Amino acid sequence: MAFTSRKKICKYCENKKIKIDYKDYKNLKRSITEQGKIIPRRVTGTCAKHQRELVTAIKRARNIALLPYSYDVIQN
Repeated sequence: MAFTSRKKICKYCENKKIKIDYKDYKNLKRSITEQGKIIPRRVTGTCAKHQRELVTAIKRARNIALLPYSYDVIQN
């Protein structure tokens, strides 16, 4: 029994209506982990062009404090 993975499709190439904008922090928040790291393209399936735009938009949103650089971890 061999495991074959499905080819991931870039959601930005598939749907041209979705624009990558640094002011749209709700959309950018999906591309960040709970620790605040940017999710790589091999996991999300975005193409190289859109991943570069996504990273630039996330960094701009962090710079003007729309997104945090890191999240605080609360330990009990």
